[in-house]
This record gives sequence, structure tokens and C-alpha cells, in this order.
Amino acid sequence: MTVPMGGIPLADHGAVYTALDRAGFTDLWSSEVAGADAFTPLALAAAWTPRLRLGTAITPVFTRGPGLLAMSAAALAETAPGRFALGIGASSPVLVRDWNAREFTEPFRRTRDVLRFLKAALSGATVDEAYDTFTVRRFTLERPPAVPPPVLLAALRPGMLRLAAAEADGVILNWLAASDVPQALGVVGERKPGFDVVARIFVCPTEDASYARTLGRRLITSYLTVPAYAEFHRWLGRAEVFDPMWRAWAAGDRRGAGAAVPDEVVDALVLHGSPEHCRSEALRYAEAGVDVPVLALLPTPELNTGGPEALLDVIGRLGGGARS
Repeated sequence: MTVPMGGIPLADHGAVYTALDRAGFTDLWSSEVAGADAFTPLALAAAWTPRLRLGTAITPVFTRGPGLLAMSAAALAETAPGRFALGIGASSPVLVRDWNAREFTEPFRRTRDVLRFLKAALSGATVDEAYDTFTVRRFTLERPPAVPPPVLLAALRPGMLRLAAAEADGVILNWLAASDVPQALGVVGERKPGFDVVARIFVCPTEDASYARTLGRRLITSYLTVPAYAEFHRWLGRAEVFDPMWRAWAAGDRRGAGAAVPDEVVDALVLHGSPEHCRSEALRYAEAGVDVPVLALLPTPELNTGGPEALLDVIGRLGGGARS
């Protein structure tokens, strides 16, 4: 499950994490956009739920210096030895440039260089290296983790997918349908031992299809008009489907852009229906080759009005069964 949950203060997430554990969830994966940072919710979970695996999906490679990113990852790996995975990625110009006042240049090479630096630094090595996009002089972690965390790479198109397969410990997929997974994994090729495929899956567990599709269209027009995601879906073969949305968006017609997204595309990218139906649809990703399907729970009318009890009920039904 993606954490933290919207509308629940971080200080109250202990009960949420316990409910996720009891419901059968095995992993908690954070994100880092404009809410909580990627590490704090997982640090709390490390103390409150000592058997859940923890991961970031993703921590941007531009918004922290390489040394600080290694320190944050090492601290969490020390807190939760053997059960933390660091997911990194390029993020987007809006998050990096507009919100964090950093240059967003050469995202592929920056991501590759940070990946190489982290693999060395988290092993405890002293890094004294001039990479293509930055230089690090004589950096050594004072507290290298006894169990270095695997480093996973967020990847959309072939170049980054091939980099993940060659140099990372796993790949993180996002904004794709279950039917798209084989195309992405075809580029990854044969996986080395321990290589994890993670996918974030948006779920809106309500049987109010009109509500779910309206929310789904809003998300799709917000995300898939970003150039990297637009190119991703062109590569997946959706140029003809999304061209009307992209043209309307470029013309400033936000309402027209949403209206141009067909129901079947919304249904494929944003799962909705009963919690049991969402769970069964999410399992299709596992059948397609995803090792860790990570649900991202969206608001629903029932959750908006039902309070914490409704959330706990949905968690239980999405999980599908208690863990021993």
C-alpha cells in the first residue's frame, strides 16, 4: 500500500499500519511529491510495524544532494535492517525546477550517476568520483548500514528500463495498465536474482463509476500530459487514443482534455469497483509479471463520509485476508 493515507495525521498512522499488516499487506511504499517526504512515514512504520517491508517510490535524484540522499537511506536501512528498499527516479520538471528551485537537466544521466553513487556509498565505500553530472570528493558514510538496501529505479521507456535491468536491484513502474506490463518487462529481459518489479496501481474502491471516472480523468490529464508520461504512452501505443486529450490540453482546454479520455482507458489505468473487484484487478499485474503491486488508494464518497472506520473496512477488504 502507498503511505501515508490522505486525511489521517502521521501521528495517527500507527493504527493504519497495524490494520494493513493484519489485512495481509506485506509492504508500505511512500512517495515524495508535495505532501510528506519519502522517509518520515517509513521511519514511523519501521518502529510501529516491525515486519512490514518498506520502500520509497520514489525519491527524486535532483532534490537532495547525493550525500544527503545516501545518509537518509542509510539511516532508514539501519532502522529497518533487511526490509527497506530505496526507489529513486528523475521525477519531473514541475517538482524539481518549479517547486524545489533545482535545474532539471539530463535526467537520464543524473539518475544513472546517482544510482552508481548510491550503490557505492551504501556499501560503505569511500566515493571520490567525477560523474558526468556531478562530482563527489571523499565521501564516506559514518554509519554505513549493515544490510545495504537494494536500490530500485523508476523507469518508463526503454533507456531507463535497460539501465534498471543492468545496474539497479529492481524497477518501479507507474501509470500503466496490467496489459502494458509485458511490453515493459520485454525490455528488462531476463531478471537477475533478487531483481524486483514494483508497480504503483491507482485504486478507487467505489461502485460509483461516474465518480471514479471523473476522478480518474482528472488524474490522467494531470499526469499523462507531462512530457515524460506522454512519451511513455506513445511508446505503449496510445498516441491515437490520447492525441485529442493532448491537443485540448495544449490549447488550454482542461475540460475538453478530460472529456477526450475514453472510459475504457480510465478503467484500465484507475481501478474502481468494490474493494474485492479492485483487489482482483490488481492481481492481474502480478499475473503479468509484477512482483510487488503497490496500491495507491484514492478518495471515494464512502471514505470521504465514513471516517476512520470506513478506511479500516476498505483496507481489510482490499487486503483479502489476515496474516498469521
